[in-house]
Amino acid sequence: MLIARLIADPATLDRQLDAASAALAQHGMGLAGASLLDHWGDVLELTLPGDDLPALKQVIRDHFDPSDAIIARDEIRVPDLFVSDMDSTMIGQECIDELADFAGLKDRVAAITDRAMRGELDFASALHERVGLLEGLEEEAIGTCLATRIHPVPGARVLVATLRHRGCRTVLVTGGFHHFADPVAERLGFDRVVGNRLSVAAGKLDGRLAGPIADAASKERTLREELSLLGDHAVSMAAGDGANDIPMLRAASYGIAYRAKPAAREAANGWVERGELTALLKLMGIPETDWVAG
Repeated sequence: MLIARLIADPATLDRQLDAASAALAQHGMGLAGASLLDHWGDVLELTLPGDDLPALKQVIRDHFDPSDAIIARDEIRVPDLFVSDMDSTMIGQECIDELADFAGLKDRVAAITDRAMRGELDFASALHERVGLLEGLEEEAIGTCLATRIHPVPGARVLVATLRHRGCRTVLVTGGFHHFADPVAERLGFDRVVGNRLSVAAGKLDGRLAGPIADAASKERTLREELSLLGDHAVSMAAGDGANDIPMLRAASYGIAYRAKPAAREAANGWVERGELTALLKLMGIPETDWVAG
């Protein structure tokens, strides 16, 4: 059986549901149930027999977009583990692009970032190329960039705080840098940070990385390692927006594509495109009165 929860416009919900039901029937997937969640008049829960998740995802995309949704094979509940990307997921910026602006290289670096996020360029090569362009930048520029340009996306603090209040372990994983990720994680309340380290010499970036690369494989590995510590029945949720998040999204119980590139959206079984990150709390069925301020 499949269970889907989605947030859509209540004003058009009946019409959209009728059209979606007809489309599902064409796939041999008659609805077993459709109801609104308690506490939330715009969160629709659908239950369907069978296991054709791609077909259900396509029907929701065709008939409810833009929407926020999760599709699962078991009852949807608050996860035991939340692992999230940072850039363009927990924060609204790409840190390396903003840092490059201080060096007058933003356009060159942003073009490389965009190609990597779309999966058109090997992540490791793209990372080394971008970091190399920053050689000679004063380390203090990072603090200025962080203070003036890096901001959490709406709902990020409340999401993390509420999940932690419910006993969920939270981990920030990024192909970006600890110089940014550590302060962001502290601000948002994450329990752990995994990321890359910029090499610094004489107070300046030397165009290299210190230590191994944190990439798509390390993001997935982090999720699996953390999950293994929580027991066989633990539920995980991961959030990301780009190509290097795809293995992590596929490995999670709920893989959430947040305002994501097409490849990441295609790989996910959940997405946020309509609302803030707190939409995930609604989809978990948590009343707003139980949300924790960040």
